Amino acid sequence: MDKKSQLIVVDSQILPDVFEKVLQVKKLLACKEEKSLASACKRTGISRSAYYKYKDGVFSYDEIFSRKIVSLRLLLSDSPGVLSRVLIFLHGLSANILTVSQSVPVDGSAPVDISLRLTDDCYGEISALSSIAELDGVIEVRIISAE
Repeated sequence: MDKKSQLIVVDSQILPDVFEKVLQVKKLLACKEEKSLASACKRTGISRSAYYKYKDGVFSYDEIFSRKIVSLRLLLSDSPGVLSRVLIFLHGLSANILTVSQSVPVDGSAPVDISLRLTDDCYGEISALSSIAELDGVIEVRIISAE
């Protein structure tokens, strides 16, 4: 009988420690706190084989479900500090800025694409993103995707 894959949310307190340790190893490697898988496994107290057994099936709930990626397209005036004000505004929303791409200004304005990650805590702030248009030097704001 073939088993169909499904996601199940389970409180980590009732699971064996190995699952939480696999998450710790993944985080240590992603943040470059450990140089090798072997050292990350040793630091958390699990074997490499245990890591390999579970690594593709264990994810943090936050990692998968509570983060929303939003893409913005802005038109900014070619004036000092405009992009900086936008980034400071986004920081105030606790947004994690993933990419910023600004084209060369033409006729006094520059298009800027920004992708950012919002957590559930500030996902309601998507409506606040439109208030970026009120910042000095912001000509136009478009939310082009919210995943």
